[in-house]
Amino acid sequence: MKLFATLTSSFVILVSSFAAEQRPNIILIYTDDHGHADLGIHGVMKDIKTPHLDALARSGVVATHGYSTAPQCVPSRGGLMTGKFQGRFDLDNNGSALDGFNKETTIATRLQDAGYATAQFGKWHLGPQNEITRHGFKHVFSQHGGQKFAANITLDGRDRPMSDLAPVAYHLDGCSQAAASIIERYHDQPFFLYVAYRGPHTPLDAPQSYMDRFPGEMPERRRAALAMLSAIDDGVGLITSTLKKHGLTEKTLIFFIGDNGAPLKIHKVDSPLQGDPGGWDGSLNTPLNGEKGMLAEGGMSTPFLIAWPGTIPGGQMYEHPVTALDFAATALAATHNSHLAPRDEPDASSARKASDSSKASPASESPQLVSRSETATLDGVNLLPHLTGENKAPPHDALYWRWMAQSAIREGNWKLLRGGEREYLYDLSTDREEKHNLATQHPEIATRLRAKLKTWADGLNPPGMALGPMAATWNDYFDHYLEGKTIAPRGEAPKATASETNGWEARNGKLTAKDGLFILTPEQADKPTFITKSKLKLAGPVTAKLTLKTTATGEGAIAWRLDGDKDFLPANRLTFPLQATPDWQTHTLEIPAASRVIHVRVHLPAGGAEFREIELKAGKR
Repeated sequence: MKLFATLTSSFVILVSSFAAEQRPNIILIYTDDHGHADLGIHGVMKDIKTPHLDALARSGVVATHGYSTAPQCVPSRGGLMTGKFQGRFDLDNNGSALDGFNKETTIATRLQDAGYATAQFGKWHLGPQNEITRHGFKHVFSQHGGQKFAANITLDGRDRPMSDLAPVAYHLDGCSQAAASIIERYHDQPFFLYVAYRGPHTPLDAPQSYMDRFPGEMPERRRAALAMLSAIDDGVGLITSTLKKHGLTEKTLIFFIGDNGAPLKIHKVDSPLQGDPGGWDGSLNTPLNGEKGMLAEGGMSTPFLIAWPGTIPGGQMYEHPVTALDFAATALAATHNSHLAPRDEPDASSARKASDSSKASPASESPQLVSRSETATLDGVNLLPHLTGENKAPPHDALYWRWMAQSAIREGNWKLLRGGEREYLYDLSTDREEKHNLATQHPEIATRLRAKLKTWADGLNPPGMALGPMAATWNDYFDHYLEGKTIAPRGEAPKATASETNGWEARNGKLTAKDGLFILTPEQADKPTFITKSKLKLAGPVTAKLTLKTTATGEGAIAWRLDGDKDFLPANRLTFPLQATPDWQTHTLEIPAASRVIHVRVHLPAGGAEFREIELKAGKR
């Protein structure tokens, strides 16, 4: 019996070791405000140069109808990281509180629990950067600009205490180099890398060496976007060449996805690169209609590639709709799908099991793998059977979205799009550009899809097909893109002088003085605003007293910069609750500054606000 137990134990160890060796590495590359047109393999624009991404695409799958989960940064990332539609945990827009997301289990946590080394690079946008490790990432290198960033590894992949790190490379290059370093470090064990490039999102900050790759006459914003995408393409080349160096090409599943479409701002104004951080980012959604901030194709259908050479046949143009939510389900299935038969020797029972196999299901070979109860909660689908040819059916019966005042459903080639009380029906098989509204010609289809959309939306948190009225910007977008109306560029309303607002200025909005109040009007209803006052000389500690009303419920914050600080540090921030009520709310906050406060910001949730009192009182020297 003792000999039998010893042999059994040894066998279990060998099986578990074999299962670990068979599990692929997982790499998720995520771009920011990257339009559908800007991928060379798409063949839309002649000026785009993405040779490494094109090679990745040829080695795997181009999902021609690949979708994000939202037309905005924060919610799309929340859905991606959890594999669940973000409206299920009240993360609808950039101004939403993160309480729901913080309670969710991320794909990084699931893979870390399964024995994977996990690492995050670049833009996070889901809470404080120094807390990214709480969400399943062992290593963090959150560089996303020229400022200091939270990191617990160096550029060459060595451990360091989690703290702010000064950049030593351009942020897109830095993320790529750090990711390659982690591959070098963990090439002999399974790893998961999440490389979230902050590009081509503004500010358009490409170094001149990248700009010089695109000579000739063109809008400068277009040149800058092409330059940033070229840097990203170089990074993909570095990552894939590092995999090849260690013989990991056929042992690595790679997803490449954009978070939403490009923000065109309708007119694609070529404003100075450093003077309009909220303008057009230079990317294009051609030939799709719409842009970031819309559930139209231009706002939601993004570059979407999947590659796993040796497992997924290369050279595919996959036309069935897929979603970023499918990443988590596919990645989890891949961690225990070593039993999949080779493509040239299909399992005889695969046809019978094809329908069931598209769900992310765990295997029992290794005690490290995730359980069925965990994967059953995901909204995505395991794409592996569909991409290997085992399952010829579409992965989804329908795809659903809700974002702010908009909602949509795609079932087959039919897409119903709603914005407030507006409703559009498109046949995407003949009208991918969404130019011909067929709602009146096919009312029965519109009615059926609306009913399905409502049933789904009623299960969200909070429920409903819309969470409020359409903002003026979205109405302009719908008028221009879906109604064909001409929208004149909006002239800037006169801003209050600094003397009228006692030195306070607005960002992402307009601050005016009227009847003894400061009125804050946002530029976009869904975008958080803040007011700021600089050139202060307040000896700490400082008492801040705010009396205000807000149109949205959420979290407010006051942040400060001390004499000698070049930027606002995460530690120098206090939060306070805000309620959307008709009553004035007063908040008194003690800024525990030991030195002089020179700059203050008051952050608010998305929406407008009125201030009756803003007082900053210095302590005694």
